[in-house]
Amino acid sequence: MRRFVDEDLTRAEFRECDLTGARLVGVVLQDAEIDGLVTNLVVNGIEVMGYVEAELDRRHPVRLLLRSDEPADLREAWRQLTATWATTTERVRAMAEGSEDHQVDGEWSMVETLRHLVFVHDSWFRRCVLGLTEPFTAIGLANPAVPDQEGLGLDAAARPSLEDVITVRDRQAAELAAWLAEVTDDQLARPAPVPDDDRWPPYAKGRSVRQCLGTVLNEEWAHHSFCVRDLDKLARRSAP
Repeated sequence: MRRFVDEDLTRAEFRECDLTGARLVGVVLQDAEIDGLVTNLVVNGIEVMGYVEAELDRRHPVRLLLRSDEPADLREAWRQLTATWATTTERVRAMAEGSEDHQVDGEWSMVETLRHLVFVHDSWFRRCVLGLTEPFTAIGLANPAVPDQEGLGLDAAARPSLEDVITVRDRQAAELAAWLAEVTDDQLARPAPVPDDDRWPPYAKGRSVRQCLGTVLNEEWAHHSFCVRDLDKLARRSAP
């Protein structure tokens, strides 16, 4: 276990770190930002994540639909997610030229974020929900930890425009919407038909169709939140 005692960590950045079980005792924590999978967070003796989750649900009611097992709720969740992305796309088109390719604080740009969601769709919907084995969309963007990306069909040299990515995203959105229009409770509860070829994502086996679909929907919501956060920062920095 690493210990930091009397260290000045002002403006320190912890990226892709596992802080499970970390203890911050007697610290000064002002103007800090935490983004990630956070559970059982205790601040000054009070578990705060219940408050955080309730506030997120209040601000974003679509989260309640995302947790539902009812096909009608999932259809409405997808409609709302696609609508919010459409609004954000129009927003970035109205911003300064190149905003869609601008990285904020080392995060993915909007185009990169959308490319990642292309990859998520191929991984968790086409492969795990539909059981397909065809190559992934070449412009998809995976995390560096994903192995054999070239073997999956990804093009590391791809530099698509926003409009290129939107064209692919629209096709994928229509595919998922058509599937949701017909899906039943029974189909959602079935084991996901993940191909037995040991390819990405390796931890999908044993999950239900609903769980794999949930990964797609949750990624869509989370990355839209990240995208809006960064566009807000970019707009503030560009303001006169």
